[in-house]
Amino acid sequence: MIEYKKYRWFFTSGGKLVVGGKSAESNDALLGELKSMRKELVVMHTKSPGSPFCAILAPVNAVTSDDLNECAVFTGCFSRAWKEGQKSTSVHMFKLSQLNKTGDMKSGSWNVKGKIKDFNVNLELVITLQNDIVRAVPKNSVNSSEIIAFVCPGKIDKTKAVINIKMPAVKKLNREQLLSALPAGGVEFS
Repeated sequence: MIEYKKYRWFFTSGGKLVVGGKSAESNDALLGELKSMRKELVVMHTKSPGSPFCAILAPVNAVTSDDLNECAVFTGCFSRAWKEGQKSTSVHMFKLSQLNKTGDMKSGSWNVKGKIKDFNVNLELVITLQNDIVRAVPKNSVNSSEIIAFVCPGKIDKTKAVINIKMPAVKKLNREQLLSALPAGGVEFS
C-alpha cells in the first residue's frame, strides 16, 4: 500500500482514498509508485498545466460517479486555477495505463494516450477532520455535520487568513495541519 500521508489526500463519500502530488517531483514519485503496483486506477489532472495528478486508490469498477466528481473537485482545487483566483476549472480523467513518461520529459510531465473525459468543477472545499487530521476536501465527500468551515479562492494569503481567522471552530484547529491542508494561494473562509 502507498504511504498516502506524504501526498495530498482525502477520502471520498464512498470511502475511497484519493492521493495527489504536491509538486512536479511529487507527481512523478506518486505516478512511479502507482505504476509499480501494476493495477489499473482512475487518474485526474487539470486540462491546464499546474495541477496534481490525483488517483483514486480503488479498482476502476468500484469507482462511483460520486467518487469521480469528488476527485475532480479536489484535483481542480489544488491546481494553479485556485492560486490564480479562478472560480472553476476543467479536469481531465483517464486511466493509469494511459500515462507514460519518456526520459526527455521535464519533471511532473506525463503523456496521456487515448480517451480523456472532461469535468468542469467549481473551486470550493470544506474544512473537516479525516482520520483526526485537518483536511480541505470537496463538500460532497463529508456529511454536513462534519463541516467545520467552507473555503474558496480568495485574496488573502492562506497563512495570513489562518492567523487572523475569527471563526471559533477554525481557531481551535491545529494551524500547521490547516495550512498544510489548504491549496496554495489566497483563501476566503465562510
